[in-house]
Amino acid sequence: MNLSFLEPAQAEIEEAIDRYNEHRTGLGDELSALVDEAIGRILRHPSIAPRLSANVRRLRVGRFPYGILYQVRSEEILIVAFMHLRRDPQYWRSRIPGAGVPPAK
Repeated sequence: MNLSFLEPAQAEIEEAIDRYNEHRTGLGDELSALVDEAIGRILRHPSIAPRLSANVRRLRVGRFPYGILYQVRSEEILIVAFMHLRRDPQYWRSRIPGAGVPPAK
């Protein structure tokens, strides 16, 4: 499977890593390692995370309050957002068509 990122999602990851490194040296690096590990899990097992909508899943990132929101496409995993779990949970929906659809049962 190929991996790609929406530009805002990539920026969210980089900003979070920078912010944590500013707070405490090395903390952002820990976040980065956990993001890499989570993405590896997604690539190995695309259906590992619960659905947020019919075509978006969210995998939590270790001990940090973030989730990786992604779509599984035919030959691609698309990272849609790197969502802080204590902030507006709906902000990412405007990034992709059909994201407002409830999860399939």
